[in-house]
Amino acid sequence: MSAVPLSSPVVAAFPNIQWDALGSLRLTAQETALLRMAETNPIDYTLADSRDASMYARVLLKLLAEAAAAGAGTGEVSTYVDKCTDEQAMHALDVDPLGVVTHYALTKLNEIISTLSLGQSGVTVASVFYVGKDGVLVDQWKALLRILNKGGKGDVFAQKSASVSLGKILIASCPSKRMNTTAAEAKARAVSYASAIEPMEALVAWIVSQLKNATGSLVGLCIPALVVLMDAYESRVIFSKAGGIKYMARQLASATKQSSASSDNNKKFGQGSVQQLYELTFSMWVLTYELNTSYPIRADFAKEGVPVQALCELIAAAPREKVIRVALSALRNLATCSADEDAAPAGAPRHDGKFFLDEMIGNGLMKSISLLRERQFTDPDIVDDIDTLYKLLTINYKEMSRWEVYKNEVENGHLQWGSTHTEAFFKENARMFEGPDGDFHILKVLITLLSSKDEEVVAIACYDIGEFVRFYPNGRAIVKRLGAKELVMPLIESENPELQRHALQCVSKIMVQNWEYVK
Repeated sequence: MSAVPLSSPVVAAFPNIQWDALGSLRLTAQETALLRMAETNPIDYTLADSRDASMYARVLLKLLAEAAAAGAGTGEVSTYVDKCTDEQAMHALDVDPLGVVTHYALTKLNEIISTLSLGQSGVTVASVFYVGKDGVLVDQWKALLRILNKGGKGDVFAQKSASVSLGKILIASCPSKRMNTTAAEAKARAVSYASAIEPMEALVAWIVSQLKNATGSLVGLCIPALVVLMDAYESRVIFSKAGGIKYMARQLASATKQSSASSDNNKKFGQGSVQQLYELTFSMWVLTYELNTSYPIRADFAKEGVPVQALCELIAAAPREKVIRVALSALRNLATCSADEDAAPAGAPRHDGKFFLDEMIGNGLMKSISLLRERQFTDPDIVDDIDTLYKLLTINYKEMSRWEVYKNEVENGHLQWGSTHTEAFFKENARMFEGPDGDFHILKVLITLLSSKDEEVVAIACYDIGEFVRFYPNGRAIVKRLGAKELVMPLIESENPELQRHALQCVSKIMVQNWEYVK
């Protein structure tokens, strides 16, 4: 996946930076000369020799470190988001020169990494940033991490650019990325992956923290770096071990709901939100390719049901085609995954394709897939994924008992009117609510759904609780003890007439001994 290029809002000021006047950067005469030479020569010339390229990169990292030590990152430039006019950029250079220098150094680092990634000169990212006979990561990498750990909103361009650059530098050391290197090249250019592990864990920790705590557009700070890390097996595993899958899924679900909440269907998926949805879904899709060989990653996708729920809600929201494509592919990988190669430890639950298909059915994916089958897609991969998922869901649904279907609905919080919400169903299955441990787990979950923000889910929960009271011996006392009555009572005053009706009937069933005579 090609990354969207990052551009500093003060780029117009870069040619006017006066290095001699910036004593706080503590540049030597040789370093200043190198910066000026790099400005006058084409980038390919500067990077033609790995030693020269490494020296130039380390000078840029030194600029970041010295600028930060002198207070950069809190001045006027850090507040800029949109591209400045030439006049505004020159004003920024006057009032916040160290902020401009930070943007300059990050821009040049990105340019170095992008140029080297093309692989046209024989000089690589690894040969520039991993030095010495053992190929150890240059110590100056910490300057990039400091930019990320400033706290608060920080400098949007600086944080995005620093995290992407650091991610690209780190994955250059990953063995999985160097598999195509010849033996002679590997010997001549040793690269120590071990020296990159701790920095990679630090970058992943920052990304996971952003996914866990950030909201709205601030989440976008870490997504470009997340996409970069998805390009190597080793960084994917580190991300998963840090709990990233769950928080990424929560952000995906949140972004889907925010976009779907718009009253304007034509604008509910704006370009920014679509790109964010796509990059989150793309990252989720890439991780599903590790399902067959990693029990921990399967367990993370099964945790709390959040990842599957997020993908199913995304399909139901039906955003643009590029998002649907990767979401369907991720769901297909989940539906067809095997638990045989890296089996679960003894006593641990088995998470395989059938497990995830059950979750998909509980999240109402069958209805969404049926609707997608009616749409005309030109991409044959989308059509194939829809057909495959439809067949697998249909087969799995037929093999499930009606109670299993209902149980999945409740546990996933996706109640939909149908045959499992009828008098006949509760007559037949009221005893099943006891559960294997006699703790009425499903009833307890059903009661929590009375607090759902989805009014249809709340209305169905009211109906189901009332029917349990009718058909389970002493059901009235059980739901009272579990606090259902207190949650249903306020719903009688709901402005939604359908919810109000079901809440009133539920309370009546709880309070009246012979409901059928009242009915």
